[in-house]
Amino acid sequence: MKSVSVKKRPVVAACMLAVAGMLTGANASAEQKTLYLGMNGGDMQRGFEEHVFPAFEKANNVKIVVVPGTSTDVLAKAQAFKDKPQMHIMFLDDGIMNRATKMGLCEPIKDDKALSELYPETLIGKNMAAGVVTTMTGLSYNTKLFKENNWAPPTSWKDLADPKYKGKVVFQSVASSTYGLHAFMMLNRIDGGDDSNYQDALTKFKDTVAKNVVAYIPSSAKISEMTQTGEAALFPLTPTAIYSLKEKNLPVEYVDPKEGSVLLAVAQCVIANNSEPELAQKLASYLLSVPAQEGALKFGQYPSNKNVAAKTEHKELLGDFEKYMKHVVVVDWDSINKVRPKLNRDWKEQIER
Repeated sequence: MKSVSVKKRPVVAACMLAVAGMLTGANASAEQKTLYLGMNGGDMQRGFEEHVFPAFEKANNVKIVVVPGTSTDVLAKAQAFKDKPQMHIMFLDDGIMNRATKMGLCEPIKDDKALSELYPETLIGKNMAAGVVTTMTGLSYNTKLFKENNWAPPTSWKDLADPKYKGKVVFQSVASSTYGLHAFMMLNRIDGGDDSNYQDALTKFKDTVAKNVVAYIPSSAKISEMTQTGEAALFPLTPTAIYSLKEKNLPVEYVDPKEGSVLLAVAQCVIANNSEPELAQKLASYLLSVPAQEGALKFGQYPSNKNVAAKTEHKELLGDFEKYMKHVVVVDWDSINKVRPKLNRDWKEQIER
């Protein structure tokens, strides 16, 4: 009997260990939750997945899955599933986020401490949404073309109308791009208009800047190609986008116009009635924190948290950002969004027809 017992014991023990292992694996799998986050794809998605999300995923045994798309795409998805949200958090450009908060798509961010550390310009609806990263729209130019033509770097938004750039200006559509809208609104302000009155500026644009435009593009995606082919000499863009293009060895540079660049916060909101409200709030707080935003700085994303301090290799980057923020222009999104549908129609009929 003793010998039989000895022979069976290892077999029984092995079976028990195998079952225990299966149960442990099953429990671990069951415990890991998934959060879905709508945001721009491409370089921004890759940067967050590499430098920002992993620490939160590890600490909270959660998987963050990006739902990629433009701000307009992400907003449309949130609207379509308003009654049963498929996402937990979304990143939108600040102008579109302003609309989202008024549609009842967001719930308040509950971490008052995290919100208090942000640049106040990046807060939307007090605590309904907040900047995850901050940038600004200014002027960018093709350094190769400028050198070949012996042109000095641009200094003003009005340089877009300089006749020497005829056929070399690329302009993002006001109807589909925040960059194009920002540039147009700055030209409007310079000529005495405001964010709710644009008609005179539209007429002037048609007679000046429009004569220099080689192409109206729906987004900035074609800038890379048009820079390489020499079609694009001057265009509205952000320093963060220029950082990405320079990483690809493209001959581009950013200029902060003397009238100021226009604030562009990529804002986050926690989607109302989502399936994981506590975990989504926890992720929102983390994304506003110094560690998360230091991670974003590693791939050229400026912070919205004022307490972020750059490591040696990013000091120049952060220094440039702080310089731009000293005279950044903040547009009135409430006024713009009221006239935006008519502006989009007028732009397509009078400019892009």
